[in-house]
Amino acid sequence: MNNKMPVLRIGDIKLKLPIVQGGMGVGISLSRLSSAVANEGGIGVIATAGIGMHDLDFAKNLAEANIRALKREIKKARQMTKGFLGVNIMGVLTDYVNMIVTAVSEGIDFLFLGAGLPLSIPRILRQYRLDLRKVKIVPIVSSARAVRVIFKYWAKNYNKIPDAVVVEGPLAGGHLGFSREEIFDPNYRLERIIPEVMDQLKMFEERFNKKVPVIAAGGIYDGRDIWKFFKLGVGGVQMATRFVATEECDADEEFKQAYIKCNKDDIEIIDSPVGMPGRVIRNKFVEEVLKGAKKPFACVWRCLKTCVYDKAPYCIAQALMNAKRGFLKEGFAFAGANVYRINKNVRVKELISELVQELTMCSNKEALLLNNSKNT
Repeated sequence: MNNKMPVLRIGDIKLKLPIVQGGMGVGISLSRLSSAVANEGGIGVIATAGIGMHDLDFAKNLAEANIRALKREIKKARQMTKGFLGVNIMGVLTDYVNMIVTAVSEGIDFLFLGAGLPLSIPRILRQYRLDLRKVKIVPIVSSARAVRVIFKYWAKNYNKIPDAVVVEGPLAGGHLGFSREEIFDPNYRLERIIPEVMDQLKMFEERFNKKVPVIAAGGIYDGRDIWKFFKLGVGGVQMATRFVATEECDADEEFKQAYIKCNKDDIEIIDSPVGMPGRVIRNKFVEEVLKGAKKPFACVWRCLKTCVYDKAPYCIAQALMNAKRGFLKEGFAFAGANVYRINKNVRVKELISELVQELTMCSNKEALLLNNSKNT
């Protein structure tokens, strides 16, 4: 690794690669992808949403299937890497607590917690006699206000604060923490949100004598993007979309090809059945849904708290699982705003090498300009 590569420190963990591979459900980022990223020095992340849908008996008891599958994927990843692993757990999951308890019990290094405010984590771990000190807690937020609420609550009720924060902007793939209007409003650009978050963190960092790194996420595509956010003062970046078109990604090849073949005009914002806007790659399934088509389904288990399944036009979990398996006529792919720039499938090592090279070139170029200005 180039010696100019910034080091990401989260508590007592030092990462030689300041990149977090974003968690992608349903089944896109599992043990194979996460371990490959961890082997390169970053944080590989297993997504828990719908993880048990890979098991043949999930329709009988998805709660048990999810626990069993998460244990299996963490163990498989541990066998393939000695690096750092995390899990992504959405607050809207019906089995949110089960996923947290299972992940920590299996010795996961990081909990990335989004789609809700993770206010009760210390209480949950204490209730199940799990040690909070053995796992790093990283909320995923989309505003400075969310940071203020989370950190103020933790400080008051637990006399401690989370270990890092992922700030996800409106260019991300999948479900977005913004309204349709905010997605296209320049006032909600990631570059605007990050300084606001950092301002909120200052007093908590001083009070607890603890550095809380900010990890930028949403639309980050190449090393130039990474460098841009490092100049804003972030400790690292989270990238998801770029890791789909890799050989190690856990999705079917047809899913990856949807990314590779995607044009800029194919990117669509839809209203998800769970009440949030989402960024997807347009296909026939999406076009039919946008025209009001209904896709009949039987809800075997209400996996998301916010899903009104008896009014939903289709099952989003099933649609995403179909896509993951390569059946894109019966589902669709979530993707970030820059997915159309992907044109080939590569190995994770190759992708990381490319990102590091681009980032190093930006660093060297700025150093040269700075040196020339001093000599004139």
